[in-house]
Amino acid sequence: MAPFGATILDADGLRLTPDERAFFRDLRPFGFILFARNIDAPDQVRALCDEMREAAGHDAVITIDQEGGRVQRLRAPHWREWLPPLDFVARAGDGAERAMYLRHRLIAAELHALGIDSNCAPMVDVAGPGTHDFLRNRCYGTEPARVATLGRAAGQGMLDGGVLPVVKHIPGHGRATMDSHFDLPRVDAPHADLSAVDFAPFKALNDLPMGMTAHLVYSAIDTAPATCSPAVMSLIRDEMDFDNLIMTDDLSMKALQGSHVDSTRAALAAGCDVALYCNQPLADRVAVAEAAGEMTTTAQTRAERALAMRRPPDDVDIPALESELEALLGGAGHG
Repeated sequence: MAPFGATILDADGLRLTPDERAFFRDLRPFGFILFARNIDAPDQVRALCDEMREAAGHDAVITIDQEGGRVQRLRAPHWREWLPPLDFVARAGDGAERAMYLRHRLIAAELHALGIDSNCAPMVDVAGPGTHDFLRNRCYGTEPARVATLGRAAGQGMLDGGVLPVVKHIPGHGRATMDSHFDLPRVDAPHADLSAVDFAPFKALNDLPMGMTAHLVYSAIDTAPATCSPAVMSLIRDEMDFDNLIMTDDLSMKALQGSHVDSTRAALAAGCDVALYCNQPLADRVAVAEAAGEMTTTAQTRAERALAMRRPPDDVDIPALESELEALLGGAGHG
C-alpha cells in the first residue's frame, strides 16, 4: 500500500470545491474530519464522504466529533440529540456502563449510515476540581478506573457499530484550567500523580485504534506542549504502552504558538503519526500537508492496523437498543 499523507484535513462546505479535490488527489491525506458546516442532510453527507475518498484515492478514514452535548456535529432533525456525557452518566447511575455502550452503538449506527467510520471519542480525561468549563461536562467522571470502564463501553459500542474510536486527549487533559482552543494550559502536578490519575484511563484503553493528543504542558515531564514533546510521546508509547495511531489535536488551536507549519513539523518529529489541521484557508492547508509529507514507515503500519479494525456493524435491533437505553435512563429518553 502506498504511504498516506500524514494529515487529517477538512473541507470548506457541503461538497468539495475543484481546488480541494485537486489538493486531496495530490497529497493523499490519511483521513478527513467533518464539522457542522459540512453537514446538511443524510444524502449530502454521504455524497461528501464519497467525494473525499475518491479524491484521496483510497478508502480514507472519515471522522467527526460526535461526543453528545455541546460537542455534537450531527443534530436534529435528522439525528439524535444527546445529553452532555457527564450529565448522561449521572442520569444513568448504576446502569451507566451499559448506557454508555448503547449511546455509542446508536451514535455509530448514525455515523456508519452516512459513510463516517470514525468518531473522536471516548474522551477519558479525568475531571477534577479545576477542570475548565470547556471540558468538564464532556468528561465521564472523576475516578480514573470508572472513567476507563465507561470509556471502554463507549469504544466497544462504536467498534461494534463499524466505527473506529479515537481516545482523547492523550495523555490527559482533565487538570487543564484553561481552554486550549485559546490558551496553552500548564499542569504542574508531579509525574506520580499524573500516572495514577490522568494517564491511567489511557493505559487501560491502549488497544483502541487511535488516540488524539492534548495541547498542554506537563511541567514535570517537559516544557514543550505535549503534542510537540518527544518526552511526552515517549511516555505515551512506553509508560502507557500505546502503540497505535496517534493523531494531533487540531494544530491550528491557539494553544500552540508559532506557525502552523512549524507546529506540524514539531508534532511529527516528536512522534505523532498524523497531523490534524482544520478550519483554515486552503493555502494554509496545502502548506501544512506539504510540510507533513508522507507517513513514516512506522506511522503507516499503525495507520493500516487502525484501518484493519474497521468491520461491518454487528446485526442489532436499533429500536430495541433505544428502548433499553430509555429504560436505563428512567424513561427520560436519551436526551
